[in-house]
Amino acid sequence: MIRVDLDVMLARRKMSLTELSQQVGITLANLSILKNGKAKAIRMSTLDAICRALRCQPGDLLIYETEEEDA
Repeated sequence: MIRVDLDVMLARRKMSLTELSQQVGITLANLSILKNGKAKAIRMSTLDAICRALRCQPGDLLIYETEEEDA
């Protein structure tokens, strides 16, 4: 499972979700979906815009986690 770790980068950059929304041109609702782990996909152009605004690499935002299988 891939998790979007937007909270950490926002905190590091001392930026609110509202500020990011304004800089990137993405609705607050869509950024909230990403932040809360509800997104099923992310466009490359969206990821590019977020990385540009936060001055980070995609790997700073996307975290791969293995899913625990039921035994």
